[in-house]
Amino acid sequence: MGHDTVETPNLSFGRGRTPGRSTPYAQYARLDELHSLQHPRSKEPAELSFIVTTQVMELLFDLIRHEWTIARQALREDDLPTALAALRRGTHAQDVLVESWDLLGTMTPQEFNSFRSLFGEASGFQSAAFLHLEFLLGNKNAALLTMYDGMPDTQDGLVEALRSPGLYDEALALLARRGLELSPAHSEQRYRPSEEAAQAWRRVYTEPEFAALQPLGEALLDVAERVTRWRQRHLSAVKRTMGGKPGSGGSSGLTWLRKSAEQDVFPELWTIRNEL
Repeated sequence: MGHDTVETPNLSFGRGRTPGRSTPYAQYARLDELHSLQHPRSKEPAELSFIVTTQVMELLFDLIRHEWTIARQALREDDLPTALAALRRGTHAQDVLVESWDLLGTMTPQEFNSFRSLFGEASGFQSAAFLHLEFLLGNKNAALLTMYDGMPDTQDGLVEALRSPGLYDEALALLARRGLELSPAHSEQRYRPSEEAAQAWRRVYTEPEFAALQPLGEALLDVAERVTRWRQRHLSAVKRTMGGKPGSGGSSGLTWLRKSAEQDVFPELWTIRNEL
């Protein structure tokens, strides 16, 4: 072996590591930064779960937005296979997002109350990444942009999402280009269901001429169903952990979450099920 030496791997996960040294894996995933981002403000053990889960959800929001943006662009370009592949990948991320509530769903009120006051008015309602997803789904509300008045880059991105066609807008536009009687026009307001869109989807599911578009309808329903699951799990977790108290960001808590959970995403795809 001569003067060669064998270096023993450092398995201490960052503790005691020689400054400036890192494994290729740690460098690629930027693990030193990742594992330095959790800073509980209390001695309550459950707070770390709260922080980690919140951060994981934020990463998943970004991943889902990435896939939905790809799908939206592919629909705009009449590339249905690429759109379906992106929506499928997105549903896998949505599944993980929904299940992430398991980490918080059994937190007791005593555990949560022991550190709740320490994050002040911070609230998931303020998540720009989550709001971007809502805008992509057609749940647009320009009034919410005032939360980001001091964050021009974030606000600009949300303004663009507000003004641009959403995922469903592009799906309806594709249906129109494929010969269905639709005159889609995106709006900066919350999407409102229409009989015109319902009739278009009805024909997709009942007329052989348009049967090739059924996978798009089913893929969008997969997305919509998972959004509803997320909202229901959110409602359940909050109800168990803090009951009917107002949200930390000043929202009405359970009232707002319950209303949100009852709203269908891509509504015409649900209403026509009664007739199929």
